[in-house]
Amino acid sequence: MVYAKDLERLRRFYESVPDLDAFERGTGFVVLGGFSVVAVPQAVADKITIHSPPALREDTPNKASFLVAAIEERRGVIEQARGILKPAADQWEWRHQLHLDGADPEGNVFQLRQRSGTI
Repeated sequence: MVYAKDLERLRRFYESVPDLDAFERGTGFVVLGGFSVVAVPQAVADKITIHSPPALREDTPNKASFLVAAIEERRGVIEQARGILKPAADQWEWRHQLHLDGADPEGNVFQLRQRSGTI
């Protein structure tokens, strides 16, 4: 789950970047596959400033991780949606998957994973 200042913007981002379909929508939230985007209360949202490029929110103990067919194929989508994907040189391999971190337009850190060999 991730909290959003702009629910619709992050809904569109997470629908397009890891290709998640909206499973359920309600007032102030959307569930995309097993991932939820929840709007922060307006009083809190009014105090949040979103920078461009986004300031990374790296002080949270959570990081969403999404399996994609090819990490580099998602780079253009992420950048067009005003997110960030670290350079390919920063990716690492673990448990037969390549891993690379990025951030959504509000600075929430996420990770993309791509299969790199036989499991």
